[in-house]
Amino acid sequence: MSREKRTAIFLVNGILLLIVVLWTIPTIGLFISSFRDRDDIRSSGWWTILPHYTWVYTGETLPLPQGQTRDAPITIEGVTATFDEWRVGVDTGQGERLVWIGTLRSGRLERYSQQWAANLDFTTENYEQVLSGKEFQIQSSDGTTTTVQGDDMTASFLNSLTVSIPATIIPIMIAAFAAYGFAWMSFPGRRILFIGIVALLVVPLQVALVPILRDYVQLELNGTFLGIWLAHAGFGLPLATYLLYNYISSLPKEILESAFIDGASHFTIFTGLVLPLSVPALASFAIFQFLWVWNDYFVALIFGGLNRQNQVLTQRIAEMVGSRGDDWHLLTAAAFISMLVPLIVFFSLQRYFVRGLMAGSVKG
Repeated sequence: MSREKRTAIFLVNGILLLIVVLWTIPTIGLFISSFRDRDDIRSSGWWTILPHYTWVYTGETLPLPQGQTRDAPITIEGVTATFDEWRVGVDTGQGERLVWIGTLRSGRLERYSQQWAANLDFTTENYEQVLSGKEFQIQSSDGTTTTVQGDDMTASFLNSLTVSIPATIIPIMIAAFAAYGFAWMSFPGRRILFIGIVALLVVPLQVALVPILRDYVQLELNGTFLGIWLAHAGFGLPLATYLLYNYISSLPKEILESAFIDGASHFTIFTGLVLPLSVPALASFAIFQFLWVWNDYFVALIFGGLNRQNQVLTQRIAEMVGSRGDDWHLLTAAAFISMLVPLIVFFSLQRYFVRGLMAGSVKG
C-alpha cells in the first residue's frame, strides 16, 4: 500500500472518529446528568464526575466577624475584601479559600482547600419522579423540604409504543407488496403509478395536514390511535415503496425464474423468496420509520389532539419543558427515556446495514 493511500485512509478514519466523538459526547452528558442530584446539576457540569482539581469543603466553619457593614472592607485571617467578594470566595494565600455563606448578620464562614475530587453522587430519584405519579419530598441545599408531584410518563411511554409499532409495520407491509408488484409484475399503468409515487416524495407534509384533518373530523378519526397510524403510514408509504423497489428490483432474476418454472405463484415467491432476501432493506426502512414516528411531535399533536389519554412521549416532554423548564435533572431523565427505545431498535437492526443476505444465494 502506497504512502498516499495510507495517509488518505488515516485522514478519513480520523475525521469519522472525530464526528462519532462529537455526536457521542452530548449523549454521554445527557445520560450522566439524568442520574445527578438537582443541586449538583445546577452547580456543576456533568464532566465533574471525572477526577479534577477543585475547591473542596473541609467541614470547618468559622465564626463571623462582628460589627461589620456592607460598604466597609472586612478583614478575616489577615485578608481584606468586600462583602460581595467574601460571598464569592477569597483565597487566603495558603491553598485555602474562605466563603461567606448567608447574610451579613447571620451566616457562616466555610473553609475550602484545593484537592483532587470526583462528583460521584448518583441517584435514581429523577427517573422515579418522571415515571411515577406519586408525590416526592425534595430537600434543598438550605435544608427546606418541598413536596413535588411526579410527572407519570409511563402512560405516554406506552402510548408512543402503541403509535410507533403499528405505524412502522403498516407501511412496510403495504410498501413491500407494492414494490414487488412494480418490480416483477406487468400491469397497465405501472410506470405512471410509480412516477406518481416518486412525485409524492417531494410533497411537503404540511400541505396535506388540513385536508386530512377535515376528513378525520367527518369520519370521527381525529384524536384516535387509528387516525395517527393511518397518517404516519400514508406519509411514509412513498419513501418505503421507492426504497424497497430499488432493492427488490436488484434481486437476481434467475432465482425468480427458477421459482416460476417450478410452478410457484407470485404470492409464494414474494413470501418465500423476496421477503427473506429483502430483510436488510426492510430493516433499514423500519429504523427510519420508527425513529421518525417515535420522535414525531407535529403529526401526533395535529391528529392526536390534546387528549391526555392519547398523549405520546414527545408531547409529554414538551409539556414538561413548559412547566419544569428549570428542573434540568427531570428533563434529562425524560429525554434519555425517550432515547432509550430508539437506541435499542437501532442497535438491534443495524447489523442488517452491513450484512449481505445475498451472499451465496446464487452459486455458479
